[in-house]
Amino acid sequence: MAENNALLRRLQNKGTLVVAEGYLFEFERRGYLKAGAFVPEVVLEHPDLVKSLSEEFVHAGSDVVLAFTYYGHREKLRTIGREGDLEKINRQALEIAKSVAKETGTLFAGNICNTAVYQADNEESQRKAEAMFKEQIEWAVEAGVDFILGETFAELGEATLALESIQKYGQGVPAVITLMPTATEFTIEGVPIAEACRRLEEAGAAVVGLNCCRGPASILPLIKEVRAACKGPIACLPVPYRTSLEFPSMQSLKDPFSGRQAFPLDLPSQLCGRSEIRNFAEACKEIGVEYVGLCCGNASHYLREVAEVYGRTPPASKYSPDMSQHILFGDKSKMRDYYTGKVRQAIVTQDS
Repeated sequence: MAENNALLRRLQNKGTLVVAEGYLFEFERRGYLKAGAFVPEVVLEHPDLVKSLSEEFVHAGSDVVLAFTYYGHREKLRTIGREGDLEKINRQALEIAKSVAKETGTLFAGNICNTAVYQADNEESQRKAEAMFKEQIEWAVEAGVDFILGETFAELGEATLALESIQKYGQGVPAVITLMPTATEFTIEGVPIAEACRRLEEAGAAVVGLNCCRGPASILPLIKEVRAACKGPIACLPVPYRTSLEFPSMQSLKDPFSGRQAFPLDLPSQLCGRSEIRNFAEACKEIGVEYVGLCCGNASHYLREVAEVYGRTPPASKYSPDMSQHILFGDKSKMRDYYTGKVRQAIVTQDS
């Protein structure tokens, strides 16, 4: 692993990185990606929008531009009949991320993920998974990535295979490996999450940690355990939904009106407020999380909260809220009494 690598330099001496994930859900929300298959076809069909969202996340404070190749692997493309577009979609996504990173002076990352073919008890499935990792890793290396993220692994075995594949085919590019903490505190094989992260760190991952599935409230207890178990940089990128110890994953959440499973279509009813995201970031900073961000459901106004807590003043901070200027709830000495009094009282039932 090259000591002069950009990722490693940034994380030296307790350095930190703010990282935007969440492209998948955001493009589904905007109407450019289908829920269910969740394949990043938008990379081919609307590359300008992928570039724009990448720029927007940097504007909000991301230190990394992640190539949008999550679920852009062979198995997912086969599912929708577009396996022939595999190389094109990966190279296009990498080129978009590379151009934005170069323009903004941020880090450029490749991305591999859970394969939907790996099975712990099936060697043939593992060979297929490694072959899928290999092709995406080699394209990322050709594009000149600063590091490769392997993410959203519920099984330690698949996460380990991803790490080994990056080490085998990545030509020394560092690996960031994040596990997906499910509704339990264990990997699918039954390994405690913190222990699994420790094993990945000892196997050579530059950063280890958790992403996706759990929201801030239910991921924080686990990331504390990861911090205690690991010596090097750790990562925490939850989904911005109101999970709890009773409902620890976004998939377990219930819509408050219908009582039905909220995932995925009614998850907006479960979104965190910005203050909750700020509180999460403050907790991560206190715990000692060096690689921090948000996953599925992320949006720029959330990421700005994280970035500001971590000491950044991104361009988007120019527009951070200032409620003292609000016509109803602002500084009464500067606003019209008619609005801060009569109109305000008509709108709110209990004025705090």
